[in-house]
Amino acid sequence: MKRYSVFAIAREALRQQSGWERAWGSPEPATSYDVVIVGAGGHGLATAYYLGKNFGITNVAVLDKGWLGGGNTGRNTTIIRSNYLQDPSAAIYEKARSLYETLSQQLNYNIMFSPRGVMMLAQTEHEVRGYKRTARANALQGVETRYISPAEVKRLVPIINIDGPRYPVLGALWQARAGTARHDAVAWGYARACSDMGMHIIQNCEVTGVESVGGQISAVTTTRGTIGCKKVGIVVAGHSGQLADLAGFRLPVESVSLQALVSEPIKPCMDVVVMANTVHGYLSQSDKGEMVIGGGADHFNNYTQRGSWMHIEETVRALNETFPMLSRLKMLRQWGGIVDMTGDRSPIISKTPLGGCFINCGWGTGGFKAIPGSGWAMAELIAKGHSPLAEAFSMDRFREGRFIDESVAAGVAH
Repeated sequence: MKRYSVFAIAREALRQQSGWERAWGSPEPATSYDVVIVGAGGHGLATAYYLGKNFGITNVAVLDKGWLGGGNTGRNTTIIRSNYLQDPSAAIYEKARSLYETLSQQLNYNIMFSPRGVMMLAQTEHEVRGYKRTARANALQGVETRYISPAEVKRLVPIINIDGPRYPVLGALWQARAGTARHDAVAWGYARACSDMGMHIIQNCEVTGVESVGGQISAVTTTRGTIGCKKVGIVVAGHSGQLADLAGFRLPVESVSLQALVSEPIKPCMDVVVMANTVHGYLSQSDKGEMVIGGGADHFNNYTQRGSWMHIEETVRALNETFPMLSRLKMLRQWGGIVDMTGDRSPIISKTPLGGCFINCGWGTGGFKAIPGSGWAMAELIAKGHSPLAEAFSMDRFREGRFIDESVAAGVAH
């Protein structure tokens, strides 16, 4: 596959863009593979990429019932940060954040990583104490964060109202090397690299069954035929419970819709990401000028990918108090993504009761920021049967009471 470069751009400009190749292939399924990854989103593609890059395993198929990156990978608000309280969470998210920094060069594909900084507003005394605690924990974990004053918040975000009528800004937890990336480009970059290694990316191929012999995975049945395999990785976000049922085990997850929306584009006015957990909203500005706004998840289990008026009203009303200028903007579009939630709001990266079958799920509202670290850990688990990054996130923790409760630690599930 040809490398992208400034010279390639110049060359194609001279020949009317006639020499560009397909970014990834569209092969027919083979009869069998060493590894089948179910789910061609960011986490599934990253798993396949690191299987090839780190372990030389390239006889791999990545299956998706829809189109590549058509699930949560293309429906999130693109925030990347690693300032979590619990040690296992901080480790895997910091691994992901550090990989994001050089991912464009690794993949030879511009993922538009923007280390613009992420701040989490403290708007109650409880949050002040909590974020100072997290800053100290991050210092011990080697994660660069610090607690900043209201004056510094105002300096970094001039459009913010720090004297809100209900929730004044008392400070913030600031991670300067956090930021955003282009969500579609992350999936496309991984897909291109996987295809270049000879892996098969097979879209419109829904898994309808799982076959096993003697408690060991042997094949998956799909809408495009039966595909034999030695190992399977299930990486399907909100549909994890359904795939687990096919494989004969249950997962401690529930699926809900997470809401987001964007405004009409405006001139640049904000070059950082702001998360306001007390009023439950978060905000950034895209490269196109849209204000990207995220809010809460539905309070009932569902598999819908559309937004709801309730969350628009709840989220925008809350953010208007802290960002009054939002009240003058029109909404451009809204949507929802299906996320799977565990009881402790931390992911599952684990072996399963079915031999050769591995599961990566339960990322809830924080999946995009973890993609490279998640793929790294899942690939190591599949290849070696053990991964230090994934060890704490096994399914056994729910039976043994080893919870990694980030929702309690942060006061919010993001």
